[in-house]
Amino acid sequence: MKKKWFLPIFASFMIFSGHGANQAEAASASDLTNTALSYIGAPYKYGGTSITYGIDCSAYTQLVFSKMGIQLNRTSSGQYQQGVSVSKSNLQIGDLVFFNTSGRGISHVGIYIGNGKFVSATTSGGVKVDSINDPYYWGNKYVGAKRITKFTNEQIQEVKAASVDFNVYASRGKVAEKLVEILGLDTSDTNSPFRDISANSKFAGVATALYKKGAFTGDPDGKFNPNSPITRAELSKVLVIAFGLKLQPDVEQFKDIKPDHWAYENVSILSSNKVTIGIGDGLFGGNKNVRLDHLDLFIERAKEIE
Repeated sequence: MKKKWFLPIFASFMIFSGHGANQAEAASASDLTNTALSYIGAPYKYGGTSITYGIDCSAYTQLVFSKMGIQLNRTSSGQYQQGVSVSKSNLQIGDLVFFNTSGRGISHVGIYIGNGKFVSATTSGGVKVDSINDPYYWGNKYVGAKRITKFTNEQIQEVKAASVDFNVYASRGKVAEKLVEILGLDTSDTNSPFRDISANSKFAGVATALYKKGAFTGDPDGKFNPNSPITRAELSKVLVIAFGLKLQPDVEQFKDIKPDHWAYENVSILSSNKVTIGIGDGLFGGNKNVRLDHLDLFIERAKEIE
C-alpha cells in the first residue's frame, strides 16, 4: 500500500474516545470508495468472510478498511464501539453507518460514500449501494455513525492538482479530448451527466460521449474533474472500456497491483495486450500520474489492437 500521511485528527480520536481510532495511515476518500465499490455484487452469507462464497456486513466493512491499513472489530456492535460519533448531517465519506434491523440494537453496518448513499453487504442483494434515507427501510432503521479515521479528499486533491505541471502530465479533460478524437465519437450531446460540467463547458461534449461509452463515470460526488490529473490505474480502466480490450493469455503480474486491487483486472488486460509493460522493477505504478508522452504511447498501442 502506498505511503499516506498521518492526520492530526487521530490525536482527537484518542482523546475523546476510549477505544479511539486505529492509528493507521490515512487513505484518500477515493481509495476507500474505489475499494468498497470493487466488491459490488459479492454474495451475502451470515457469518461469512469470503467475497467469493459469501460475506456479512461487518466482515465486509472489516475487509474494506483492512485494505486501507485500518483494523476494525469483527461485529457490527463491536465496530460501533470504535471511532467517534458523528451526526447524520455531518457525515463524510468513509464514516461507518449503523442500523437496527433486528429490533435488538446494532445489527447492520455500512460505509458512507457521499450524497446520502452507503454501501454494505445486505441479506437481500449482497454488497450493494443504498440510500441512507430510504423511507421504506433504511431511513427508519438508522441508529448513528462513527468516524474511524479522516479520509483525505477534495481539498488536498485540489492542492495537488494545482501543483501538477500539465505540460508534462495528462489531465482528465485532455485524456477525454484525445480519446474522443481517436475513436471518432459524436460530441454533439452536451447534456453532461457530471455535476461540475455545464452544457457550455468545452468538455461537455467529450465527457458526455465517454460517459455513454462507460469509460468515464465520475467520482463519488458525481464530478468529472477535467482539470485534475489521472493516475495510471484510473487510465487502465478508461482505456480498456474505450477500446473494448479483452484479456489475452500472456499477463505480466505487477508487484504493486495484487489480485485484490480495484484496478487489477484492467491492468492485467492492458498488460496482456502489451499496451503497458510497467515502470520497471516489476511495478506498474498505479498511483502515479500519467505523463502526456506515455498517454500518447498507450493510445497508439491500444488502437492497433484488433
